[in-house]
Amino acid sequence: MSAPVMMITGASRGIGAATARAAAQAGYRTALLARSADAVRPLADELGPDSLPLACDVADWPAISEAVRRVEEHFGRLDVVFANAGQSLRTSFLGDGGADPSEWGSMVLANVAGPALTARAALPALTRGAGHLVLTGSNAGRGIRPGNLYSATKWAVTGMAQNIRAECVGTGVRVTLVQPGMVETGMTADRTEVPKLRPEDIAAAVLYAVGQPPTVDVNEIIVRPTGQQPAS
Repeated sequence: MSAPVMMITGASRGIGAATARAAAQAGYRTALLARSADAVRPLADELGPDSLPLACDVADWPAISEAVRRVEEHFGRLDVVFANAGQSLRTSFLGDGGADPSEWGSMVLANVAGPALTARAALPALTRGAGHLVLTGSNAGRGIRPGNLYSATKWAVTGMAQNIRAECVGTGVRVTLVQPGMVETGMTADRTEVPKLRPEDIAAAVLYAVGQPPTVDVNEIIVRPTGQQPAS
C-alpha cells in the first residue's frame, strides 16, 4: 500500500512548513502549495522526492481545483488536506490606524474564500478515501477583538468548519479546526509583548488529529501559549 498524501496550503513558511516537515517525518508524501512554486521548492528539496511543490492562489477556483487534480494525478491518492494559507492585517473601522481599506479585500479572500474553495476542490477526492480536512482557524476567531477584521475572517472559518462537517456526515470524511493562539511567524513578528507558540506546536496538533483512528473525529483543537491573555 502506498504512503498517504497530505496537501498543505501556505506551505512556504510558519505553520505550513512546520507541518510539512512533521508530516514527512510521520511517513506522509507531501504536496506543498504556495503562491509561487519557488517559495516552496527549497522545502520540497529538503523533504525529498516524495514532496511536490505547486504554485497556487487558493482564492482562485481554477488554480486550486487544478492543484488538487495534479496532486491526485502525481501521487495517485489524497488523504489529508490542510487548508492553512491566510493573511493578517491590522484594521480599524474608525480609521484609527491599521491597513488602508483598499488592502482588506485580499485578506478576506485568502482567509475566507481560500479555505472554502480548498474544501470544495478537495472534498470529492477526500470522500473517495474517507480522508481528513484540517483548517487553520485562530483563537482570534473565538472572541471579540475591537476593530479587527482578521478576527472576523477567522470567525467565518469557525462556522465554515462546522458547516462542512455537517455536510460530510456519512461520507467518512473527518473535519478538524485547529485554533492557534499567538504563534511566532512573520505575521506576528511585531507582537513582542505576548508569549507565543512555535509553528512546530501547531504542527504537532495537526498530526495528532490526523493520527487518530478512523472512528475518532477531532472536531476542534485550541492551542494557546501559556500565559497568553484571552483577548491578546
